[in-house]
Amino acid sequence: MRIAMIGTGYVGLVSGACFSEFGVEVCCVDKDAGKIERLKRGEIPIYEPGLDDLVARNVAAGRLSFTTELAEAMAGVDAVFIAVGTPSRRGDGHADLSYVYGAAEEIARHLDHYTVVVTKSTVPVGTGREVERIIRAARPDAAFDVASNPEFLREGSAIGDFMRPDRVVIGAGSDRAREVMRQLYRPLFLIETPIVMTALETAELIKYAANAFLAVKITFINEIADLCEKVGANVHDVAKGMGLDGRIGRKFLHAGPGYGGSCFPKDTLALVRTGQDHDSPVRIVETVVDVNDKRKKAMAQRVIDACGGSLAGRTVAILGVSFKPNTDDMRDAPSLDIIPALQTAGASVRAFDPAGMHEAAKLLPGVTWCEDSYQALDGADCVAILTEWNEFRALDLKRVKALLKRPVMIDLRNVYSPADMAAAGFTYTSIGRPAQANEDVAP
Repeated sequence: MRIAMIGTGYVGLVSGACFSEFGVEVCCVDKDAGKIERLKRGEIPIYEPGLDDLVARNVAAGRLSFTTELAEAMAGVDAVFIAVGTPSRRGDGHADLSYVYGAAEEIARHLDHYTVVVTKSTVPVGTGREVERIIRAARPDAAFDVASNPEFLREGSAIGDFMRPDRVVIGAGSDRAREVMRQLYRPLFLIETPIVMTALETAELIKYAANAFLAVKITFINEIADLCEKVGANVHDVAKGMGLDGRIGRKFLHAGPGYGGSCFPKDTLALVRTGQDHDSPVRIVETVVDVNDKRKKAMAQRVIDACGGSLAGRTVAILGVSFKPNTDDMRDAPSLDIIPALQTAGASVRAFDPAGMHEAAKLLPGVTWCEDSYQALDGADCVAILTEWNEFRALDLKRVKALLKRPVMIDLRNVYSPADMAAAGFTYTSIGRPAQANEDVAP
């Protein structure tokens, strides 16, 4: 089989490379000529563990190629996937679908045989029908179907998520389109992956509903963590006691500074707007959006309080700025709220992140970027952990203490045990746990 993948961002590049690993011939197309040239040279524009090897292997095998020409990419394809960005539209929070609709217009110009047009981007309900209308208006004679195939890739583990997913969701209205999609995903049928076949609108809504529910879980446990601090309870134990209930599950019950990234912030906001537009508001998600925004902004105050109420003339070491480990993605990262607030409070900021500093430097002026954790700590008045990269989980605490002016740590990811930090002589602040809690650290 042969497919075209429009867009070489996170979703398009990962999906295209993984399909080629299945044995499908994939041509990825992008208007950014510089990006395509870099990909042809084997340079990967995003940080995702294992992606460079996957791309190189399939390019060498002749199954994966890159071009700026959609006509070339669509020659003889069974399906063309739209995997372009759908950021929040400035001013109203709706998903900006201009790239999706622009891709639909271009696809229409190059259709010369039956093709399934697949929306891989995260799009609101009704987008697939509009894509169909755009193509049909331009090419009433064309043979095509529109399908929805939302992605469920977690940054940092996207390849494994694609190769062994919890499920594959396909929204399509014709048997012919469903059969093309079945053949593309045949390797997953063979390992008995659940394949959910639905109507177009249902598939579009599944993606938003899933992301919104996970955002609700994160926000819920964050508010429970705040309550734990007031009543002397331990949020880790509360989360464990909840998560062992099979109806709830343990995942996404880790207290922290709030969710960020490329999906949850824009998808929750888009779902809120969709509900409002259809006079069916999703009040829970509306509240989640508001609570999460306020939480990220409030985290800086924890650092200020840990330093005695003032950061004037002081230096704060920051470990981790990307929104989660194993990615360089800075979109809606808590650090984008926390670090500017610390600077406004008078602090100088020294920071280190294993992958995110190049992107972060464009967004966080005035930060001193360091080569490793210990350089960031050297001479700082305190250290705050904002992202739970593995290399921050086993810092040499004696060395940390020696480098800091004062042994103050604000751990917004609950990486360390409060009891261990107290024994090591640190003034330690975490999320939702008593100061002397003796427990296992966060997974």
